Amino acid sequence: MDGKPLGEAEIIARKLERAGVDVARRHVFLCADRENPKCADAERAMAAWTHLKDGLKRRGLSERGGVLRTRVGCLRVCERGPIAVIYPEGIWYRACDPPVLDRIMDEHLVGGRPVEEFVIARHSLPGGDGD
Repeated sequence: MDGKPLGEAEIIARKLERAGVDVARRHVFLCADRENPKCADAERAMAAWTHLKDGLKRRGLSERGGVLRTRVGCLRVCERGPIAVIYPEGIWYRACDPPVLDRIMDEHLVGGRPVEEFVIARHSLPGGDGD
Protein backbone atom coordinates (compact mmCIF):
# COMPACT_ATOMS: atom_id res chain seq x y z
CA MET A 1 0.00 0.00 0.00
CA ASP A 2 1.32 3.44 -0.88
CA GLY A 3 -0.05 5.28 2.15
CA LYS A 4 -3.04 6.77 0.32
CA PRO A 5 -6.35 6.42 2.13
CA LEU A 6 -8.65 3.82 0.65
CA GLY A 7 -11.48 5.02 -1.54
CA GLU A 8 -15.08 4.12 -0.85
CA ALA A 9 -15.14 1.44 -3.56
CA GLU A 10 -12.03 -0.24 -2.14
CA ILE A 11 -13.42 -0.19 1.39
CA ILE A 12 -16.66 -1.79 0.21
CA ALA A 13 -14.81 -4.36 -1.92
CA ARG A 14 -12.74 -5.46 1.08
CA LYS A 15 -15.83 -5.79 3.27
CA LEU A 16 -17.61 -7.83 0.59
CA GLU A 17 -14.59 -10.12 0.33
CA ARG A 18 -14.37 -10.52 4.12
CA ALA A 19 -18.09 -11.38 4.24
CA GLY A 20 -17.53 -14.05 1.59
CA VAL A 21 -19.92 -12.67 -1.02
CA ASP A 22 -17.67 -13.86 -3.84
CA VAL A 23 -17.68 -17.49 -2.60
CA ALA A 24 -21.27 -17.69 -1.35
CA ARG A 25 -23.28 -20.77 -2.26
CA ARG A 26 -26.18 -20.18 0.11
CA HIS A 27 -27.76 -17.34 2.05
CA VAL A 28 -29.73 -17.82 5.28
CA PHE A 29 -32.22 -15.15 6.31
CA LEU A 30 -33.53 -15.43 9.88
CA CYS A 31 -36.42 -13.43 11.28
CA ALA A 32 -35.17 -11.97 14.56
CA ASP A 33 -36.95 -8.69 15.23
CA ARG A 34 -35.98 -6.98 18.49
CA GLU A 35 -38.35 -4.01 18.27
CA ASN A 36 -41.64 -5.48 17.06
CA PRO A 37 -41.47 -9.29 17.26
CA LYS A 38 -44.49 -11.17 15.92
CA CYS A 39 -43.60 -14.80 15.25
CA ALA A 40 -41.33 -15.31 18.29
CA ASP A 41 -40.57 -13.12 21.29
CA ALA A 42 -37.49 -10.93 20.99
CA GLU A 43 -35.36 -12.86 23.48
CA ARG A 44 -36.04 -16.18 21.75
CA ALA A 45 -35.43 -14.72 18.29
CA MET A 46 -32.15 -13.11 19.32
CA ALA A 47 -31.00 -16.36 20.96
CA ALA A 48 -31.68 -18.10 17.63
CA TRP A 49 -29.73 -15.43 15.74
CA THR A 50 -26.72 -15.71 18.06
CA HIS A 51 -26.84 -19.49 17.79
CA LEU A 52 -26.95 -19.34 13.99
CA LYS A 53 -23.98 -16.94 13.81
CA ASP A 54 -21.92 -19.02 16.24
CA GLY A 55 -22.93 -22.32 14.65
CA LEU A 56 -22.00 -21.22 11.13
CA LYS A 57 -18.64 -20.05 12.40
CA ARG A 58 -17.95 -23.29 14.34
CA ARG A 59 -18.75 -25.32 11.24
CA GLY A 60 -16.47 -23.18 9.05
CA LEU A 61 -19.45 -22.03 6.98
CA SER A 62 -19.39 -18.28 7.67
CA GLU A 63 -17.16 -15.61 6.17
CA ARG A 64 -15.25 -17.43 3.38
CA GLY A 65 -17.06 -20.74 4.06
CA GLY A 66 -19.80 -20.22 1.47
CA VAL A 67 -22.83 -19.38 3.63
CA LEU A 68 -24.00 -15.81 4.09
CA ARG A 69 -26.38 -14.91 6.91
CA THR A 70 -28.71 -11.98 7.40
CA ARG A 71 -30.91 -11.09 10.36
CA VAL A 72 -34.17 -9.58 9.16
CA GLY A 73 -36.94 -7.89 11.07
CA CYS A 74 -39.75 -9.83 9.44
CA LEU A 75 -40.22 -12.51 6.78
CA ARG A 76 -43.99 -11.86 6.81
CA VAL A 77 -45.05 -15.31 7.97
CA CYS A 78 -45.49 -14.22 11.61
CA GLU A 79 -46.45 -17.69 12.85
CA ARG A 80 -44.50 -20.52 14.48
CA GLY A 81 -41.19 -18.67 14.34
CA PRO A 82 -38.45 -17.88 14.33
CA ILE A 83 -38.76 -18.27 10.56
CA ALA A 84 -35.78 -18.83 8.26
CA VAL A 85 -35.37 -19.09 4.50
CA ILE A 86 -32.36 -20.45 2.65
CA TYR A 87 -31.51 -19.46 -0.90
CA PRO A 88 -30.90 -20.41 -3.64
CA GLU A 89 -33.14 -23.38 -2.84
CA GLY A 90 -35.90 -21.24 -1.37
CA ILE A 91 -36.51 -23.58 1.55
CA TRP A 92 -38.57 -21.92 4.31
CA TYR A 93 -38.38 -23.24 7.88
CA ARG A 94 -40.48 -22.76 11.02
CA ALA A 95 -39.53 -23.05 14.71
CA CYS A 96 -35.89 -22.15 14.16
CA ASP A 97 -34.76 -22.41 17.76
CA PRO A 98 -31.19 -23.60 18.43
CA PRO A 99 -31.83 -27.38 18.19
CA VAL A 100 -33.63 -26.94 14.86
CA LEU A 101 -30.93 -24.57 13.60
CA ASP A 102 -28.30 -27.20 14.45
CA ARG A 103 -30.16 -29.71 12.29
CA ILE A 104 -30.56 -27.17 9.47
CA MET A 105 -26.84 -26.35 9.56
CA ASP A 106 -25.77 -30.00 9.69
CA GLU A 107 -28.36 -31.66 7.48
CA HIS A 108 -29.18 -28.91 4.97
CA LEU A 109 -26.20 -26.58 4.78
CA VAL A 110 -23.54 -29.27 5.19
CA GLY A 111 -25.39 -32.41 4.06
CA GLY A 112 -27.54 -30.91 1.32
CA ARG A 113 -30.82 -32.39 2.64
CA PRO A 114 -33.59 -30.10 3.89
CA VAL A 115 -34.97 -30.88 7.36
CA GLU A 116 -38.41 -31.90 6.11
CA GLU A 117 -40.29 -31.86 9.42
CA PHE A 118 -39.67 -28.10 9.75
CA VAL A 119 -40.08 -27.08 6.08
CA ILE A 120 -43.11 -24.83 5.56
CA ALA A 121 -42.57 -23.78 1.93
CA ARG A 122 -40.34 -24.28 -1.09
CA HIS A 123 -39.86 -21.65 -3.76
CA SER A 124 -36.56 -21.01 -5.45
CA LEU A 125 -36.23 -17.71 -7.21
CA PRO A 126 -35.98 -17.71 -11.02
CA GLY A 127 -32.80 -16.62 -12.72
CA GLY A 128 -30.09 -15.89 -10.23
CA ASP A 129 -27.63 -14.82 -12.89
CA GLY A 130 -27.87 -11.11 -12.13
CA ASP A 131 -30.57 -10.32 -14.70
